[in-house]
Amino acid sequence: RILTVLKEAVVSTQSTGVVLAGRKVKVLSLENQPTVLHTSEPPLRYQLRDISIFKKDGKPAGYGVCSIEGRAAIEPFDNNTANSKDKFTFKCHRSATSDHNKPQEIYAVNGIKFHPTYGTLATVGSDGKFAFWDKDARTKLKGSEQLDNTITCCDFNHNGSYFAYASSY
Repeated sequence: RILTVLKEAVVSTQSTGVVLAGRKVKVLSLENQPTVLHTSEPPLRYQLRDISIFKKDGKPAGYGVCSIEGRAAIEPFDNNTANSKDKFTFKCHRSATSDHNKPQEIYAVNGIKFHPTYGTLATVGSDGKFAFWDKDARTKLKGSEQLDNTITCCDFNHNGSYFAYASSY
């Protein structure tokens, strides 16, 4: 039923959000007949990889997306706050280099998921690392050591007490 509403190539899905080919995002209501609630094109320039919906006061308030360009974007649903500090992009999954003559290595961000209780999120990337971020303070909380392979996806369990990721070659 959902695909009949979209008519475009689906790249990634969450229970209420869908990333489409061509860098478009559609947010759906899955109650009764699926309907499109929100459509937007995030400010990221390259292919989107994943989407995650965040909540405020128990209701969906916006989404985060990540892309192959080593960036993620946070977008609120509320049009009144669309130009405020709540809408932003940030760099992640890049190599740290102290030599300014050496180019920085940029890795695809393969997954983004919001913690179900707190205003934090996790990203995973082709650099073989995961990182936890504070969305509201716009800061990195903790990063992991590098794994031998790419991390392809991640998720929190229903109450956020566990974090899981998958690694692949």
